[in-house]
Amino acid sequence: MSRAPAAADAAGPPDAADPAAEQDTQAALGPDPRAAYREALLTLAAADPRVICLDSDTGGLENTFGERFPERYINVGIAEANLMTVAAGLARRGFIPYVHTMAAFATMRAGEFLKLDVVGNRLPVRVIATHGGVSAAHFGTSHFALEDLAVTRVLADLAVVVPGDARQIGAAVGQLHELPGPGYLRLGRSATPAPPGPAPGLLLGRARVLREGADVTLVAAGPLPLLFALEAAEVLAGDGIGAQVLDLHTLHPVDRDGLLAGCRGRTGVVTVEEHRPQGGLGDAVAEVVSAELAVPLLRVAVRGRPGTRVADQRTALEAHGVSTGAVVDAARGLLARAP
Repeated sequence: MSRAPAAADAAGPPDAADPAAEQDTQAALGPDPRAAYREALLTLAAADPRVICLDSDTGGLENTFGERFPERYINVGIAEANLMTVAAGLARRGFIPYVHTMAAFATMRAGEFLKLDVVGNRLPVRVIATHGGVSAAHFGTSHFALEDLAVTRVLADLAVVVPGDARQIGAAVGQLHELPGPGYLRLGRSATPAPPGPAPGLLLGRARVLREGADVTLVAAGPLPLLFALEAAEVLAGDGIGAQVLDLHTLHPVDRDGLLAGCRGRTGVVTVEEHRPQGGLGDAVAEVVSAELAVPLLRVAVRGRPGTRVADQRTALEAHGVSTGAVVDAARGLLARAP
């Protein structure tokens, strides 16, 4: 069985026709999420000999972790179910395995083994799921991960983290490492525009307020959803509407107190996610907010059935309902129907 897309992915995207334009584009982007993660993993492994890197032919780890710590690098090949089982066995022996595959395969192909072997035994396995959402849109529908958060969020004792900024990845890895049980870290494939401002802090289980606003609350998870929420808040400000922006990077355990504080007294709440409407961020927020507050909530999420047309991540998202304009329209709609 071949994973041709992964091999191509290891080399990165094709060169741009205009190198100067490519440099300008890169200058506007934040760090590459996979590169930022690999750097954090190397730092962690240097400090803790229990760290084991388990690969599934994802491409790149063999040239970074594998070269520096060859005795702690294991490539199980394209066998994601086996990947989880091997990780569980190593964790039982006192190691802290970091397993690497794409989000679609970590949760759908290997979901049973993640549930039974890893989470069911509360083992300290860290699942690093790359290509989250539609960040592998150019590979086609087999690589979309639009259900993974619904799967992982309901697994008890599994920490679920979706950094909204690649500059948060190092902190997320370090804090996940200290947890006694399993963790799921969802990353994208390529660099995305960095949110404005200095490198943000991150505390697992605590929502971050990125912008204050008294009229409506925008709750986002993931790099592009967070960017769309911030862009929408700027547009709404031009209409005299104050939109608070919350970065809910930890979907489990969710920050109940932070969510209630951020949504209380607002006309409505809009959630923004790179996921289907069912089971992801929108449902996580609704479960908390609707239990205590009489505040309407609208979900901006991936709708319909994404096709096989090759597209970049942002284009694919915008074509299926997740965009700055969609967030603005949802917020205005909530305000328009308020009594």
